[in-house]
Amino acid sequence: MDLFAQAAPNHSNTPLAERMRPRNLDEVVGQQQLLGEGRLLRRLIESDQLSSVIFWGPPGTGKTTLGQVIANSSQSRFVYFSAVLGSIKDVREIVAEAKQQRAYHGRKTLLFVDEIHRFNKAQQDAFLPSVEKGEVTLIGATTENPSFEVNSALLSRSRVFVLEPLGAEELKILLQRALTDDRGLGPRQLTAENDALDFLAEQADGDARVALGALEVAASAAQEQQISLDIAQEALQKKALLYDKGAEEHYNVISAFIKSLRGSDADAALYWLARMLEAGEDPLFIVRRMVIFSSEDVGNADPRALQVALAVQQAVHFVGLPEARINLAQGVTYLATAPKSNSSYVGINEAQAEVRNSGALPVPKHIRNAPTQLMKEQGYGKGYKYAHNYDDGVVAQQHLPDKLAGKQYYRPSNRGYEKTIGERMEYLRLQQKTKKTE
Repeated sequence: MDLFAQAAPNHSNTPLAERMRPRNLDEVVGQQQLLGEGRLLRRLIESDQLSSVIFWGPPGTGKTTLGQVIANSSQSRFVYFSAVLGSIKDVREIVAEAKQQRAYHGRKTLLFVDEIHRFNKAQQDAFLPSVEKGEVTLIGATTENPSFEVNSALLSRSRVFVLEPLGAEELKILLQRALTDDRGLGPRQLTAENDALDFLAEQADGDARVALGALEVAASAAQEQQISLDIAQEALQKKALLYDKGAEEHYNVISAFIKSLRGSDADAALYWLARMLEAGEDPLFIVRRMVIFSSEDVGNADPRALQVALAVQQAVHFVGLPEARINLAQGVTYLATAPKSNSSYVGINEAQAEVRNSGALPVPKHIRNAPTQLMKEQGYGKGYKYAHNYDDGVVAQQHLPDKLAGKQYYRPSNRGYEKTIGERMEYLRLQQKTKKTE
């Protein structure tokens, strides 16, 4: 298989993102949690002491770029392999050559497996013997959770490094570099409006490849040697909305979204959902707020609300945008039209306030665990009533600390299913009073 080549020459057939791929650690932008001065991964790369690793992160975060950097800095033989295009036969050939290189030349082989999750776990087994014997150092790149997609035996022999989506400021640095670098658009001597670069960086969703691809399209359409905001919008086929993820409008819109849900206004909730999606908001941010809302504002008035919100979270993760907008819309309309109760939310707030005020009150002895004879002699568990031994599974027994006996934190509303819960609680209290007098 071919080794990683040096940066491709600047010609029209090579995408800008490929031409601008960093060649060394100093050219890499972002991932400072891994590549900052003194960080483990940087030290391993600089000292050429890398052991088997898995790079896990979203598209465009630099997984293949790190492979390029390692290829350029390592004295070891470096082999690139694509799990999309390659086969088990290719793996066996690579492993055979690695054995020969080690036996006859004492040379280590670094094997970069791009999109390793595309191989099923049985296919991944082909790497295992050589990794175990040290004949091959595996460098896997994946967009999927390695815990689920990488053979557990391989995973146990590898260190996982998590790459994060690039921030807008980091993407802007890459865009500015591409405008001036001779490998990129430098020879064309283009300029770009600051708003245009901000727009491309913010709308790329942390993906350097998307940002650079859009810049390349915008450069092709640029007039008078300048990339304007209009051209940038046309390149991405998006309009810039007043919605800065880090500023006031972000919080204004999410506030409007939550309050529309709370006010049972499904139409308004859908509108604010659409605003966030069109502005490029992270759908997982939206669904996190929906999960919180399902318990904070719907609660036991409709216990299925939490299930629906979590199902939407799974769908967003599994399907992704743009189709996941349909799942989000279903969840939003369900939450908006569900009966509302904040009783669980109020209850936990009051209980926590009690704990902060009262401190660590002692657990009543009769409901303490008694795993040893000494504890039994101290009265732990003495007099405990096992609810299943009583009619209806109801027992008159104090479970709160003595100081708080009789306190109520959860007071169900009379809306939705919570009305049924309230009636059940009244029944239980009546039963407990009756049993106390028996």
